Amino acid sequence: MKLRYMVAAMCVALPVVAGVALAQQAGRGPALSEAPLTGDGVAAPAAFPLQAAKGVDSGAKARPLPGSTNTGAFNKNTWKFGPRSTPAPGTPLWSPVKKKMVAGEKVYSATINAHGTPEQYCAAAMNPQYDFIWTEMQHSPGTYQNAALMWTACPGLAGMGEGKAHAMPGARIPTTNEMDVQHATDMGAMVIVIPTIDSAAEAAEGVKWTYFPPMGRRSAGSNVAGQPIWWGAAPGGYRATYNDNVTLILMIETLEGISEADQIAATKGVTGVFAASSDLGNFSGYGQGDPDYERLINIVHDATVKAKVRLCGPSAWNDRNDFTCFQGGPPAPGGRGAGRGRGARGAAPAAGAPAPAQ
Repeated sequence: MKLRYMVAAMCVALPVVAGVALAQQAGRGPALSEAPLTGDGVAAPAAFPLQAAKGVDSGAKARPLPGSTNTGAFNKNTWKFGPRSTPAPGTPLWSPVKKKMVAGEKVYSATINAHGTPEQYCAAAMNPQYDFIWTEMQHSPGTYQNAALMWTACPGLAGMGEGKAHAMPGARIPTTNEMDVQHATDMGAMVIVIPTIDSAAEAAEGVKWTYFPPMGRRSAGSNVAGQPIWWGAAPGGYRATYNDNVTLILMIETLEGISEADQIAATKGVTGVFAASSDLGNFSGYGQGDPDYERLINIVHDATVKAKVRLCGPSAWNDRNDFTCFQGGPPAPGGRGAGRGRGARGAAPAAGAPAPAQ
């Protein structure tokens, strides 16, 4: 019986080990398994001067320790958040995507399906026409293991620590749940796209899992994202500056989302709202050029104008009023945007080319 379990375990482990070995041979940077786990990132001190006495109730819930900022009985509602994760005044934004979004400049992306290859990812990530990579997790059979192998092949940003890429890693995850956001951000993603947002409550849920405290509830598992190949050399430190630099784009795709477009766009922490060109047709029964369809797009437009957040869409809408962030690359000289529709659903693209949108 033990032999059977050992053989089964080896069958599971060998493909992973083989994938890691291939990535190393191809010069694709350190594999995830090489990152040492460091006991939740806490160093061992020489002593514990403020520890509770052994076997004795210290009364910490009722009384603060000497020198505490938070006085009186413990109360989560009145807790004063500490300064250790606050960036120093004047710390600059280091995410090129966030800087452009804040300034109202146009931002473009290349769509790479999560089951693509490191070569395809790197061809797009090293291409200066793209600001971020839209890694397709919603409509792809790829896993986060696949995405991790692609991202670590061309990690970070050239000029920051040991980073190599021009375009920042991003992901369209399936839902607002903690697991998807946590996996993507822990692996280094700095652009999070969440589809099918139907309500302000869903928008708030996306914000909650995308941001670190005190703004959100993202856990501090940065063993990968905090490494030098990623954001360990970020000005001001990764943890302290992440909330200022992450980009969160929410997609409105349904009539339910349209009905709460104003509230979705006004949710604190939202960087941009994507008018989902294909699925707004799918859920409404109309298409581009139909007055009823165009009304839906204009409702999303109006919501972003009122909320002062960015309006996103397919790069085919590059010349449409107020659209500044796009799925797809910039238009060719003398032409219009190359992208169209809601999101990539086909096979992984050829190296350097965005996946076809539908």
